Amino acid sequence: MEATKTKLVEYRVKNGVAWLELTDPPANTYTYEMMRDLDDAILQARFDEAVHVIVLRGAGEKFFCAGANINMLKTVNPVFKYYFCLHANETLNRLEQTPKLVIAALNGHTVGGGLEIAMAADLRIARKGAGKLGLPEVTLGVLPGTGGTQRFARLVNKSTAIEMMVTGETFDFERGQQIGVVNQVWETATNDEFLEKIQKYAEQFCPPNKAAKAVGRIKRSVQSGSEIPFESALAVERELQQQLFQSDDAKEGLSAYVEKRKPNFSGR
Repeated sequence: MEATKTKLVEYRVKNGVAWLELTDPPANTYTYEMMRDLDDAILQARFDEAVHVIVLRGAGEKFFCAGANINMLKTVNPVFKYYFCLHANETLNRLEQTPKLVIAALNGHTVGGGLEIAMAADLRIARKGAGKLGLPEVTLGVLPGTGGTQRFARLVNKSTAIEMMVTGETFDFERGQQIGVVNQVWETATNDEFLEKIQKYAEQFCPPNKAAKAVGRIKRSVQSGSEIPFESALAVERELQQQLFQSDDAKEGLSAYVEKRKPNFSGR
């Protein structure tokens, strides 16, 4: 597994899976500098043709991410804070719109802006008993300002989202799964075992196991289409399907079906 170390985000690639690790322990809180590193890592994974799935994780075992760095927020002026939130919005939108499957591996507490980062992923898988979820920004006199109010309401429902944000409630991963914020909760003996399971899970969406291009276009169709009028969304779906019709993987998939054999996808 090769690693490229930036100051606050570590980028690794293994068997078609890019790992983006937030590395500011113990709580992995993010600053503008970390968000810039994350943005760079997202773009690196987007342009890397050997990468088919992106996984987000936090360094250590206690936190995925505890959100924005409060000490930083105390020292900067309101104009900086505005542009800080704007850049975070742009970064997470870029992650959300990248046509590669994104998995957030919740290996510790995932609160505030940490949950906002996780909600920009396509799937969220948590380690049982490793931490809590929540958007408690109201206790600081602010709102979840890097996409939290919008993504949370879309994942659960408006009433539940409002209730949880105005109370500042934190909750366990099982409750997160019940309301639709977490896709799966896995019980593992160690954090390393959890991350190894994530790697194996992610590899199923990579060639030759899956048509990775189709996986990415499914993600893009849903993420983009759900935010625009229905007829426009159908047009997006048609255009993405047309791209896939011309792909090598579509030809391989159809041939394998006719020949009654397992397809061997290339990701092209």
